Amino acid sequence: MRLLITGGAGFVGSSLALAFRQHDSSAEVVVLDNLRRRGSELNLNSFKYHGIQFVHGDIRQFQDLEDLEGDFDVFIEASAEPSVLAGMAASPNYVLQTNLNGTLHALEFARRRVGNFLFLSTSRVYSIAPLREINLIEADTRFEIAKEQKSRGITTNGISEAFPTDLPRSFYGATKLASELIIQEYVNAYGLRAIINRCGVLAGAGQFGKIDQGVFTLWVANHYFKNPLKYTGFGGKGKQVRDLLHPHDLFSLLVKQLSQIDKCSGQVFNVGGGHKISTSLVEFTSLCEQVVGNKTVVAEEPESPTVDMPLYISDHSKATKTFDWIPERSLQHIVEDITRWIRENDEQLKHIFNRP
Repeated sequence: MRLLITGGAGFVGSSLALAFRQHDSSAEVVVLDNLRRRGSELNLNSFKYHGIQFVHGDIRQFQDLEDLEGDFDVFIEASAEPSVLAGMAASPNYVLQTNLNGTLHALEFARRRVGNFLFLSTSRVYSIAPLREINLIEADTRFEIAKEQKSRGITTNGISEAFPTDLPRSFYGATKLASELIIQEYVNAYGLRAIINRCGVLAGAGQFGKIDQGVFTLWVANHYFKNPLKYTGFGGKGKQVRDLLHPHDLFSLLVKQLSQIDKCSGQVFNVGGGHKISTSLVEFTSLCEQVVGNKTVVAEEPESPTVDMPLYISDHSKATKTFDWIPERSLQHIVEDITRWIRENDEQLKHIFNRP
């Protein structure tokens, strides 16, 4: 098998590259990345050690794809400007060029030179206003989904693929939604074999988290380095909820999808940890204190950012039913994985996570 991963030096891309290489030692894995995100360069030594070919290139430049040698059996498009804040206070040019034009370049390459195309989209395609209008119950440590809801696509299991996408979401979400639609046109027009995965929050070792993307890894790191934190929005009590998914669980799904891609081509799947692997920030703080062994100061900021929402939980029942897949790595496993990685790479990571 010959595999191409764009955005391959990022957290998700590199995790998948290593997982595929370990899963099949005969697989030829090529990753392309522009190394824009700080910390991604630290993966290059691991690629070399595991026999993964790294190509320094940019998805915005079609020629960087064209210059790759040979055809590929599988193309995983994991590149993105993933910040929900991208373009909000300045020009949206980079997020548009990377996430939308980049998809067009990937599809043109895939149409001629790739057998199977797996696209990593995002839960951020769902519209912000309906997400903020979900009927919630405030419990002691988290918000919970009420049984009665006004919007379609929401149950106590979480948010399904039927949830509204027709209102504003963010430039990031809009570019990913537009990419999904174009992928489906390529499937219809050219017979491209492709599957779209709307990923929720992915977290694990190797993620260089920031407030606007990768916050749960950042939360663990700030406990480890004893940096201060803040509960921001929705009363400032840390009751906002997300579900988490370890990249190895994403990998296991992709393997199953590749074996059934002919009958599922063009379909969209919500991919996340679901209700079982969900947490509020205040609950996650307690888990970090338990696993890491440190406490840190957590301030409160009641005011809510306009692009944030109090709860997102993936209803992955469609993926579960179609592929006989269920996430296996628990919250405890995820925090232990991140903590182990930080402890083993303390000297390198303390500069990235701004240790005082």
